[in-house]
Amino acid sequence: MSQSTPVLPVWTIAAPIVACLLLAGQSFGLGGFYSILQIAGLLAAVLASVHHAEVVAHKVGEPYGTLVLAGAITAIEVALIVTLMLAGGEATSALARDTIFATVMIILNGIVGLCLLVGGNRYGEQRFGMLGVNAALSTLAAIVVLTLILPNFTTSVTGPMYSASQLGFVAVVSLILYGTFVFVQTVRHRDYFLPDESVENEEVHALPPTGKQALTSTVLLIVGLGAVVLLAKAISPLIEAGVASIGAPAALVGVIIAAIVLLPEGLASLRAAKANRLQTSLNLALGSALASIGLSIPAVAIVSIVNGWPLALGIDTKSMVLLVLSLMVSTLSLGNGRTTVLQGAVHLVIFATYLFMTVFP
Repeated sequence: MSQSTPVLPVWTIAAPIVACLLLAGQSFGLGGFYSILQIAGLLAAVLASVHHAEVVAHKVGEPYGTLVLAGAITAIEVALIVTLMLAGGEATSALARDTIFATVMIILNGIVGLCLLVGGNRYGEQRFGMLGVNAALSTLAAIVVLTLILPNFTTSVTGPMYSASQLGFVAVVSLILYGTFVFVQTVRHRDYFLPDESVENEEVHALPPTGKQALTSTVLLIVGLGAVVLLAKAISPLIEAGVASIGAPAALVGVIIAAIVLLPEGLASLRAAKANRLQTSLNLALGSALASIGLSIPAVAIVSIVNGWPLALGIDTKSMVLLVLSLMVSTLSLGNGRTTVLQGAVHLVIFATYLFMTVFP
């Protein structure tokens, strides 16, 4: 029986548009009920963004498809960080560090852990190509140490900061590392990141979307992700008030905002793991972590150097311990090409510890 090309659901087209309308209406100051509507619009935009990302990914194929959502989210995240830095000035010197660290911890432990747990529970054991994952982890470890740990041990300036020349050097190095990884992923060793075609899943047999549908989804993906980030920013005062009301540290606000921004790729990774496409899931998660730090650091470095503002990059000792533990466990759990629920549980325990230590430092 012949298959027909699937049509984009109406709600996936309407959700990004409604989210933008809710964003535009915030200038009228409609009160707390409107904030609830904005939260609902944000969640709808997240779900629509996941759908459109999967449509585009199916059209372009792997491994290019996994770059679509990661690249879009990272571009918007970088734009948001830079915008807040320009608006807040020197007072936002730690904003980039807190956001990037939260992003890496959420992806490396929260998203990856949940994918491994759900996939392992459903299939018992899942397999993936070690070469691509090892390449991503080694690149991520290098960038993370150079940007978030090494600043604590330099002596040119006081505090967890680089001097202007050191910051410029690390920014270039981060960009080179990420650019080299993308070249390896998409050109030189593309086969390292391809999923196992012997694994049965519905996407393998489904007809790809038409060019018009892919273009429509690309536009709606960008609109939807933009609405997600801007709505997250709009409801941040509500989040800040909630965090303050329970007496939690202000750093928790950054974690919540980062989690909202990462929700689309988290859901996309989880759906891939549930469909027994763990390679795609890990490509998306680890690629997003690399893009987040590899592109954010050069952008914020330029803002810092041009304006002469300090940029605090070094994380504290507690955070260093959790970050090194995360990298070590990731290397071990993803080191043999097979995963079970155990690896997922370990990652989620580390993520829970990170969240607990953020609330109760």
